[in-house]
Amino acid sequence: MQTIRLFKENVYKKEAEAVITSLSWQEGKFILTLDQTIFFPEGGGQTCDLGTIAGFEVSDVSEHDGDIYHTVIVPKEKESEAKAVLCEGSCVKLVLDWARRFDNMQRHCGEHILTGIFFREWGGINRGFHMGQDYMTIDISLEEGAKAESITWEMCLEAERLANEVVTQDMPIITRHFDSFKEADKQPMRKKLTIKEDITLVGIGSPDYDWGCAACCGTHPSSTAQVGLIKIFKLESNKGMYRIYFEAGRRAFDKYQQQFEILNTLCNTLSAGTDDVLEKFRISREKDKEMRSQLHFLKKEVIAREAASIIAEVEQLSSPHSVCERRYSILTLDDLVTLSREISPAIKKIYFLVHEPTHTVLLVSDGNTDCGRLVKENASIYNGKGGGNKTMARAIFTKEEYVNTFMDLIEKHLR
Repeated sequence: MQTIRLFKENVYKKEAEAVITSLSWQEGKFILTLDQTIFFPEGGGQTCDLGTIAGFEVSDVSEHDGDIYHTVIVPKEKESEAKAVLCEGSCVKLVLDWARRFDNMQRHCGEHILTGIFFREWGGINRGFHMGQDYMTIDISLEEGAKAESITWEMCLEAERLANEVVTQDMPIITRHFDSFKEADKQPMRKKLTIKEDITLVGIGSPDYDWGCAACCGTHPSSTAQVGLIKIFKLESNKGMYRIYFEAGRRAFDKYQQQFEILNTLCNTLSAGTDDVLEKFRISREKDKEMRSQLHFLKKEVIAREAASIIAEVEQLSSPHSVCERRYSILTLDDLVTLSREISPAIKKIYFLVHEPTHTVLLVSDGNTDCGRLVKENASIYNGKGGGNKTMARAIFTKEEYVNTFMDLIEKHLR
């Protein structure tokens, strides 16, 4: 006998009693069927209900061949108790996780409303629906007979406004069940039926509104007002269709709050109001761009002068094969890499460029002294790591003293 779906009769039923009709034990969990259930199984893009059976946690609900299977988690210390209570033929209490159920009801109904608006206004057909943890998506296809050639962001904003009008009008959600395809197919609806039997049609406002009617096995509230809010966040092209990211219900409100906090922080940072924050942000970006350009020019000038100074220093050495060093704290490590490229051809032996904040030393040469080999063979002695090529290599250490002892060691090797 197939499981009786109590959620089809009353979507607001939060508790019930049921008889276990079959069960199997796997390590740490029971998988069981019931004569009737309040738990909706995953399907139609909607996640399954959760809750408890006889006080034990329900972790998954799925449907196979007309039966609904409930996975019940049993802690090891309660295995004996569970096996005494969960037996074939025993009567058990079912308790629904109502917060999760109502969240799914708001989201799924919000999808129906938004999809219906795209159909009513532009003839768009929903060819894909995903109810994710962070957002929902619908894939709208503009097919033969559509009233638009493309979907724009402006159309999404209009669809959002119209969808929320449907919410505030508190239209009834009408759920009807049909045994046969022939009977169900006579009803006005926005999408052709693909189910052949045991068909549920969910309509918005009136059975005569084709835009609001579609086959659906999910759970929905009794009126649109219970959806609360619908908000679109993003539009993108996807496989010849238009993917719309959105949320509904409490999640849409939570998203609004989160984004308002971001906007409020941005306004306070820029000393702006919501009416001029974009302009002040644009001005701030322009100033930042100008400062970055000036910084780049100044760094380029500093590196060029530093390179000239080092080359002049090397040329004045009594021995061109002497080992020299310079230490830096203001220039970045990337700046020192750029500097090393400028001076490399002039360095006959080794020149050390030390970046003090990161305890990093760059070895620079014209290639006759293999910098990469020196780092590879000696850095690990002082718990260092790094590498490079013949003309430039870096060694990174955890302490400044390791930098100094490493350079002393290299200098001794090169005498």
